[in-house]
Amino acid sequence: MPNSHARRRTVLTGAALLTAAGTSLLGAAPARATGRVLAERRVSERLIELTMDSPALGGPGRVALLTPRGWDRRGPGDRWPTLYLLAGGDGDHTTWTTLFRVQELAELREVLVVMPGMPLFGFWTDWWNHGRQGPPGVRTYFLREVVPLVERDYGAGPRRAAAGESQGGFGALGMAARIPGLFGAVAAFGAPVHPIRHPEMWLSGAKFVGVDGYAIFGDPWEQWKVWLNWDPFHHADGLRDTPVYLASGDGTPGPLDGPDPEPHIPGTEKWVALAGPGVVSVTEAICAEETRMLSGRLTSMRAPVTTHVYPGTHTGTYGYRELRHALPMLLAALHDRPRR
Repeated sequence: MPNSHARRRTVLTGAALLTAAGTSLLGAAPARATGRVLAERRVSERLIELTMDSPALGGPGRVALLTPRGWDRRGPGDRWPTLYLLAGGDGDHTTWTTLFRVQELAELREVLVVMPGMPLFGFWTDWWNHGRQGPPGVRTYFLREVVPLVERDYGAGPRRAAAGESQGGFGALGMAARIPGLFGAVAAFGAPVHPIRHPEMWLSGAKFVGVDGYAIFGDPWEQWKVWLNWDPFHHADGLRDTPVYLASGDGTPGPLDGPDPEPHIPGTEKWVALAGPGVVSVTEAICAEETRMLSGRLTSMRAPVTTHVYPGTHTGTYGYRELRHALPMLLAALHDRPRR
C-alpha cells in the first residue's frame, strides 16, 4: 500500500471511529426502498457502480456491486446470497476492489458482493447533530435505501453476511447486534467495538481530522446514553446466535506495515502513556483492547466468536488477510442459513 494512502486511511478510518445515534432502532431490510438510482456504470466485467440519490444522506451515495456468475442473465425472481462489505472512515467504497482485491477471490463467484460508500467521516451512524438529528443518516441510508434497493432491483437475496474494516467493522457489528437476524454472520477487522470505554480517544481523532465529533455522537458525559445506545459491547446479547469473527492488530509493528510511522493525534497522550512496550499505533492498540473485551463477553455467553489479535498497526493491509480468514465463516452462513 502506498505510504500516503496508508497514512490517509489511518487518519480517516482509525482516528475517529465512533458511531452513535439518538434515533430509534431501524427495522431490517424494509420492503420499500426510499432511495433511487441516478446512474449505473459498468467498471469491469463483474463490477458495477451505482450512484444513488439518498434522502438519508442529503445527497448522493455510491455503491459498488461485484456480480456473481450468471448475474447478467438474471430473471425477475433470481436471487443470490449477499455479502456486504462496509467502507472505513474515508468512505471509499472502492477500497475492497483496489486494495483488498476481492474480485480475485474464486469463492465469491457465486455471491453478490455489495460495497456501499458513505460520506467522509460518516461513521455508519445517524448523526446526533447536537440534538437536531437530520443528515447524514448513514445507518438509515444502509438499512432503508441500500439493502432494499439491491434486494428489489439487483438480485440480492435474504441470506446476508457483513464485514468491515475499522469503522466499517463497527458498523457491521453494531447493526448485527441491534438487529438480530439481519446478517447470518459478521466480521470486523481493526474496529472500535466498545468505544464508550475510550471517548477521549475517538473525540481527539475527530478533532484531528477537522470533524466536530460532538455533532456525530454528542458529549460522552452529557449524551452518554447516545454513546451507549450504539456500542456493540453494550448490545452483545444481540450477537448470541450470530457467528462473529473479530480481528485486530495489537499496535506493535507487524509484517504488513509500511515504513512510515502513524501520525500522533493530539489529545491521545494518556493512551500513548498507557500503551504497552513496543506499541507504535495507539489507535490499533485501543481497538485490540476493545476487541478482547467484546470477545470475552461473547465467550462468556457461549456465543460463536472467533478472535485473532496479531502484531500489526492500523495502517497495514491486514483487512486483506483477515477477510480471507473470515471468509469460510461468512460463506457458510450465506450458503447454509437463510435469514429473515
